[in-house]
Amino acid sequence: MKIRLVDHPLARHLVCRLRDAATAPAIFRSLTNHLTIILALDATRDLRTRTVEVATPLDRAPGELLSAPLVVVPILRAGLGMLAPIVELFSDTSVGYIGLARDHTTAIASAYYCKLPDVVGRTTLIVDPMLATGGSACQAIDAVKAAGGSDIRLLCVVAAPEGVLNVSSHHPDVQIIGAALDRELNSQKYIVPGLGDFGDRLYGTL
Repeated sequence: MKIRLVDHPLARHLVCRLRDAATAPAIFRSLTNHLTIILALDATRDLRTRTVEVATPLDRAPGELLSAPLVVVPILRAGLGMLAPIVELFSDTSVGYIGLARDHTTAIASAYYCKLPDVVGRTTLIVDPMLATGGSACQAIDAVKAAGGSDIRLLCVVAAPEGVLNVSSHHPDVQIIGAALDRELNSQKYIVPGLGDFGDRLYGTL
């Protein structure tokens, strides 16, 4: 089982605020934006760059630019809450979407939508706030790999050990970057202590 947890006091502060049942949807969305920035920066710290020279107002200076644009793929619908901060950070980014609906009886997700840009040779960030059983994440990774993607990174806010084990067993080449690793899944396959249904709290559909 492998997951890299971001080691920053602000990340821990934001997770604590997200867990609080009293946090209103508007604040929840803002906290998600801030935490996503931290996760995205950690997940992309080894991106390839190319050396350039630019003209400053006073002289010429060497610098570095990103070698290739990113791809970000939110798993609908909760993953949409993590999309905007990444697109704002990395303006030259292509966006794909994968729709997976979870059956609340079986906890198995079924795909209803998949639209991906060109992922060949590009770093792809799959974003899904809650890594519970890992079933949805594995399906999304399968889809990106089927489209030719190879450098795939999974970003989540909270993960359960069961989900991390599932993803790392089926896709050991995929990096998992998260903000918190929780205790377990309950009998309904929800993360405990978790923070509830991320999509419902994000969009106020409780």
